[in-house]
Amino acid sequence: MSPHPALPIPEAAALAHSQAVFSHLLEKIHAQGGWLPFADFMAELLYAPGLGYYAAGAQKFGTAGDFTTAPEMTPLFAQALAAQVAQIMAASQAQIIEVGAGSGRLAADLLIALEALGCLPQRYAILELSPELQARQRATLTALAPQFLPRIDWLDQLPERFSGVVLANELLDALPVHLVKWQAETIYERGVSLGSDGRFTWNDRPAQGNLRLAAEELAEQHGLASLPDDYLSEIGLQARGWAAAWAERLTQGALLLIDYGFPAHEFYHPQRNTGTLMCHYRHHAHADPFYLPGLQDVTAHVDFTAIIAAAHTSGLELLGYTHQGQFLLNCGILQALSRIPEQTPAYYRAASAVGKLTLPHEMGELFKVVALGRGIDADLLGFTRGDQSHRL
Repeated sequence: MSPHPALPIPEAAALAHSQAVFSHLLEKIHAQGGWLPFADFMAELLYAPGLGYYAAGAQKFGTAGDFTTAPEMTPLFAQALAAQVAQIMAASQAQIIEVGAGSGRLAADLLIALEALGCLPQRYAILELSPELQARQRATLTALAPQFLPRIDWLDQLPERFSGVVLANELLDALPVHLVKWQAETIYERGVSLGSDGRFTWNDRPAQGNLRLAAEELAEQHGLASLPDDYLSEIGLQARGWAAAWAERLTQGALLLIDYGFPAHEFYHPQRNTGTLMCHYRHHAHADPFYLPGLQDVTAHVDFTAIIAAAHTSGLELLGYTHQGQFLLNCGILQALSRIPEQTPAYYRAASAVGKLTLPHEMGELFKVVALGRGIDADLLGFTRGDQSHRL
């Protein structure tokens, strides 16, 4: 656990917390006989009660945190998104569930934008398991949009039935993934053990059960069996299950999923032979998930083909899939920008943020938007131009 020389050194209290997370992970590894699947390791890193990255109290979002999400950049993101949300609510019910609402900024800006459109939801629910993040979301909404608090409530599980809009911005990338290595005739699952030096170390074992079946299916579909040895990537079984679970609950409406990732033929490209696992600490990105456990975010890109297939197999319809930049342009983000007086500091800040959100070399192409739903007949506004469904 020695500090990485290229990354900021945490304060003493943060290091003590990280040591507590390290000890917790050691207990988990020992309890499993010395080997913990990486998906379980990642789940503990991020979500262990009171210890995990998303379950403890460190600042995560914005300039003072580890990364910046689209809603933190500009309220224009929510203003554009509001146009699409309003269309779906008009075709179903005026309800929204935001899953994993981060700091609460998107909820606040979205409600303000929907009020301006005359399309306020009757209910805005936030599905958030972290008590610390619930408190932060409540504080944000109290500061920015207190008039809407009577419409807002917090959930700790998926509803049994729902009609309306399910919104998830940068949720799927934070769901635990399995690490899988294709080598010669064997498919391995990568796990974590304790090395002789007292540090975490990788340890591969033959894949079993549903993970092995999923890996064999990917190998057949994408030619992974013919690749050189040691092809390493991720399989997001939990994200697939999450998408499929909504098919049992969504009676009418749509899921809007916004995240970074690729369709399967790009995700499992022969040249992407070390996967997409990435860590974020104080706005530095690196690939070591063992560094400062509990103090950094650990993510993996999303295989959108797998998400869509899981939802479709379970009964949902693909309503649209495109790049984030095209989606925001379709939803009127430039028109929203034009309402800010030009040649003012506010305009320059907003224009810079819009560029980051929409330009291909920034977030505009890597980030995708997917709509999955039931009972929606109209063509969705955000996908009227540049729909990429044919590329899946």
